[in-house]
Amino acid sequence: QVQLVESGGGLVQPGGSLRLSCAASGSRFSNYIMGWYRQAPGKERELVAGTTRGGGTNYADSVKGRFTISRDNAKNTVYLQMNSLKPEDTAVYYCKASYLGYDYWGQGTQVTVSS
Repeated sequence: QVQLVESGGGLVQPGGSLRLSCAASGSRFSNYIMGWYRQAPGKERELVAGTTRGGGTNYADSVKGRFTISRDNAKNTVYLQMNSLKPEDTAVYYCKASYLGYDYWGQGTQVTVSS
């Protein structure tokens, strides 16, 4: 069982920045495939960014050049640095860990971009 705890969400003005963190339990974090997803009201959950065990990354087209995913295996933590935020980035952001064929989700953190 992998437990995930997100933090760092909040209210920010358009053009602002936030950094989300996701702390994972377990001793094999370096083997987890990690991802950030988001779900806006009335919409399906979508992948925002992902990082592989080897450190490779991928991003949704809508966030390329603005968001950066990174991981610190020593701290069992994955981050999502979000810059140049737009109102359409408003959503609940979820962290996901994939390991040995199972997916684990955090409880989510709200990000609201509004003036």
